[in-house]
Amino acid sequence: MTKQKKFITCDGNQAAAHISYMFSEVAAIYPITPSSTMAEYVDEWAAAGRKNIFGETVLVEEMQSEAGAAGAVHGSLQAGALTTTYTASQGLLLMIPNMYKIAGELLPCVFHVSARALATHALSIFGDHQDVMAARQTGFAMLAEGSVQEVMDLAAVAHLATIKSRVPFMNFFDGFRTSHEIQKIESLENEDLAHLIDQEGLAEFRKRALNPSAPVARGMAENPDVYFQHREAANSYYEAVPGIVEEYMNELSAITGRKYGLFDYYGAEDADRVIIAMGSVTEAIRESIDYLNGQGEKVGLVAVHLYRPFSAKHFMAAVPKTAKRIAVLDRTKEQGANGEPLYLDVKDCFYGQEDAPVIVGGRYGLSSKDTTPAQILSVYENLALAMPKNHFTIGIVDDVTFTSLPQKEEIALGGAGMYEAKFYGLGADGTVGANKNSVKIIGDNTNKHCQAYFSYDSKKSGGFTCSHLRFGDTPIRSTYLVNTPNFVACHVQAYLRMYDVTRGLQKNGTFLLNTIWNEEELAKNLPNKVKRNFAKNNVTVYSSFAS
Repeated sequence: MTKQKKFITCDGNQAAAHISYMFSEVAAIYPITPSSTMAEYVDEWAAAGRKNIFGETVLVEEMQSEAGAAGAVHGSLQAGALTTTYTASQGLLLMIPNMYKIAGELLPCVFHVSARALATHALSIFGDHQDVMAARQTGFAMLAEGSVQEVMDLAAVAHLATIKSRVPFMNFFDGFRTSHEIQKIESLENEDLAHLIDQEGLAEFRKRALNPSAPVARGMAENPDVYFQHREAANSYYEAVPGIVEEYMNELSAITGRKYGLFDYYGAEDADRVIIAMGSVTEAIRESIDYLNGQGEKVGLVAVHLYRPFSAKHFMAAVPKTAKRIAVLDRTKEQGANGEPLYLDVKDCFYGQEDAPVIVGGRYGLSSKDTTPAQILSVYENLALAMPKNHFTIGIVDDVTFTSLPQKEEIALGGAGMYEAKFYGLGADGTVGANKNSVKIIGDNTNKHCQAYFSYDSKKSGGFTCSHLRFGDTPIRSTYLVNTPNFVACHVQAYLRMYDVTRGLQKNGTFLLNTIWNEEELAKNLPNKVKRNFAKNNVTVYSSFAS
């Protein structure tokens, strides 16, 4: 009998925490934006007595820093308990010393990271891949997801693969864009995954636990006579990881019907221009590919899931043989390097090959800078040039070193039946909370697919907020802000002059203004630019007047 699918409306952090709780016996936590709610969910579930996949309640310990959390994870693993933590940004950097130890000692565990920008010239609480790239040398395997559904599915692969391989995993997804994006997804439960656990590998992990009845010395100092040899001795474990991850991806596909590979190709079979990327941008690229291929072009995408260890064999098998031009998109910046990490990895795979494609690299999305289909179209247009621009940027106008590609006008690619809405408000005025409730009610009680994303400024309470909601009859892949809304609500009348709140409002759209102005004052105070936009696009306007 086929198991009935269970759908939930949740964000990426909840999806990761849901899977993590199943496979964890101990969680050592310390909160940092935007990973905090993962630990909060686990703590809440443990307090309510929820059982993990082993029939136990997770032991949650909050430490006094991320360094302390990583130390607690290391100690707990040495005691034979499956242990995890959740972090981002500088918090992940504080864990690096213990990550080297955990990887060097081949202790299976998963760190869940909602990838976030690092504090460089300024602090940023928003998302990119600078933190995970700064930890890629630790020996942790790295698994990336690009959507809330992928987080639910592939987080399970990370936990299963670490037990079998003994290599620890860093499971990461984009901070805010995936961690806080609400989607309607299919949920996995204990009974779906319990039979996939490598019981022999788990028993061996337990057997290696420190035990006063069988004392051993670990973490000792080594001299030049053996240190080098011991570093190389772990090679076989890492060589086995791609095969183990692929095996579990296939097992998961048999359960869910959703196919995953270490590298997923999407697009024309005979594509001549291909983008390589990982994270949430891959969803927006898929939309762009459907649009371009529908116009007779031949373009494609290779989405990276297993970034470390990087399997050149699997990567090369995913790239179509017809590809003549490749653009590699990195969501990080390494000052002084010849290119960003993924770009250099891709170039290495093609090194020395005859008739190798032209390969260029670009940067995007630092500090959650929005990455839209219009920007992706610019990347494919750049690849079509006789001499494509290398080391380019998208999403900004670089008028200092002139790295940016030309900006294009935004277009709506969500597909027929997509309804998009924007709500402007003040932090803590209830707008965000009401929209979260609305999208969950619609997601849980109708057949509609839904998506909600909330953009804030870093002042949070009292600051600017904009809620971006989408509803449709098909899965929503628009991992960027709503730029062409059908409906706009503005709950702060001052925003009419501070922000371009009607920008992109579609023809025959609807605008709602909450205001203290009466009808006469509204006609007088409404900016002419806004009136012109309403008239040009035949917008229906509603307002709530002061009584």
